[in-house]
Amino acid sequence: MKSVLNLCFFLFALLIIGDKSFSLTNYQIKRICKPERRVSNCIKSLQEKKLDLKKGKLIEIPVIPFKK
Repeated sequence: MKSVLNLCFFLFALLIIGDKSFSLTNYQIKRICKPERRVSNCIKSLQEKKLDLKKGKLIEIPVIPFKK
């Protein structure tokens, strides 16, 4: 019974959350690339990754550490 309940929760989460993917806005891309040395290359690569994400392709995203 517990495994059936877990399976139902898993399928529910997969159907509800699985279709949504959030990409960066153009403003966020410009803000992230502002401290970079080559801003135009940074913006171009992030916009290409944004389009690939919207098409459903897998992308590799670098992790930017949070600074207080």
